[in-house]
Amino acid sequence: MSIEQQNKTVIVSEKGFQAVGLKWEGTFAEAAAGHIRKVHEEMHRRLKEIQHVVDPDTLQGLSYHASPDGTGFTHYAVVKVESVAEVPEGMVSITVPDLMYAQCEHYKGQSIDQSYNNIYAWIANQGYEHNNVDDLTHFEKYPMKQDPYDESPEFSILIPVVKK
Repeated sequence: MSIEQQNKTVIVSEKGFQAVGLKWEGTFAEAAAGHIRKVHEEMHRRLKEIQHVVDPDTLQGLSYHASPDGTGFTHYAVVKVESVAEVPEGMVSITVPDLMYAQCEHYKGQSIDQSYNNIYAWIANQGYEHNNVDDLTHFEKYPMKQDPYDESPEFSILIPVVKK
C-alpha cells in the first residue's frame, strides 16, 4: 500500500527581480529527456562569470509558454542579480515582476508529476487561478549545490496566481 504524497502549499509574495543566466527552448519531451539538466550543469560551471549575484546558493528555473500548440516552452536557468552590469557571452538577462505565487516543496523521493498535480489542485480548491503574466507558467528554485543529474531532486515549485 503506497502512502499518499502530501505537499503543503502556501501563498507567498515575491518581489520582482532581475536575473542573468542561460536560456533554453525546446519541447516537453526534450526536457523530460534531460536537456534542461545540461543547461543547469552549464550554469553551475559558469556562475562565477556573472556579476552582482544576490543569492549564489539558489538556481532559479523560470519556465514560459513558447509555442502556440503547447508542445514547447522556454526555460531560463538563472541567478538573481542586484543589477545587470554585463551579460556574459551566450547568456541573457531577464526581469520578473512582483508576483504572488502558490508555493510548495518537492522532496527527495516524491513524484514530480504528483507534486505539480497537488499544487494545481490546491490552487483550484482555494479559489485561485494561474496569473499568466508574460507567459510565465512556473518558477522553480533549486539548491545550487544539488547535482543537476540527481534522479530524485529537491526544489521549490512556485506558480503565479491571482484570486478568482
